[in-house]
Amino acid sequence: QVGTHKIYIIDEVHMLSIGAFNAFLKTLEEPPKHVIFILATTEKQKIIPTILSRCQTYDFKRISVKDCKGHLQKIAEDQKIEFEEEALDLIAQKAGALRDPLSIYDRMVSFTDRSLTVKSVSENLNVLDHETFFSVTELILKHDIPALLLAFDELLQKGFDELQFITGMGSHFRNLMVSKENKTLHLLEVSTSTEEKFKEQTAKAPLPLLLNAIDLASKCELDYRNTKNKRLLIELCLMQMASLHFGEK
Repeated sequence: QVGTHKIYIIDEVHMLSIGAFNAFLKTLEEPPKHVIFILATTEKQKIIPTILSRCQTYDFKRISVKDCKGHLQKIAEDQKIEFEEEALDLIAQKAGALRDPLSIYDRMVSFTDRSLTVKSVSENLNVLDHETFFSVTELILKHDIPALLLAFDELLQKGFDELQFITGMGSHFRNLMVSKENKTLHLLEVSTSTEEKFKEQTAKAPLPLLLNAIDLASKCELDYRNTKNKRLLIELCLMQMASLHFGEK
């Protein structure tokens, strides 16, 4: 009522049909002076060139896990919520945009009685935490196949997803690789304490083993949807990982 402009925000604008785009184009060619259109999309390539050419384009980057976690930490401190840093890491990594982790954070605060621990957040989100992958990797590095199979069975009994597990293993080995050089440590996007754990574990893991393990995890992930015995596929992958460089000093 008191402003000088009217602003129209069209979200997911790439969903418009060609007919709708052409009709909208006539308005964009001679827009009223008091009107501003904001077109939001994640798929710019689907917008017809005649529309794009009449717009100022702003490309936004995905918010980093570190920035997202820092924002959640500030909110938790303001609300006097007890939290573990790794728990906020899990929430930040679970979502892409900032609104998603904020929604998850609100749910977790309610579900965990205002105390965010790694264990409670992991169980409520049904996601595997870093500690799980650290312990499984320790068994792989020790070539302890029986304990490895038992650890995987325990995760299944708790209801965790098989594909999520093997995908997480691939990511964990990738993180161990980037932990080998100080200049690539910032690619981890984890808390300081977790970063130290990666540096400690990567010292025990030879680079060839990590490369082979990533390759095995990637192949297992690709084969997962085409196999009938999914559990056997992942167990075989784990046994192959635990057999890498066995007997070498």
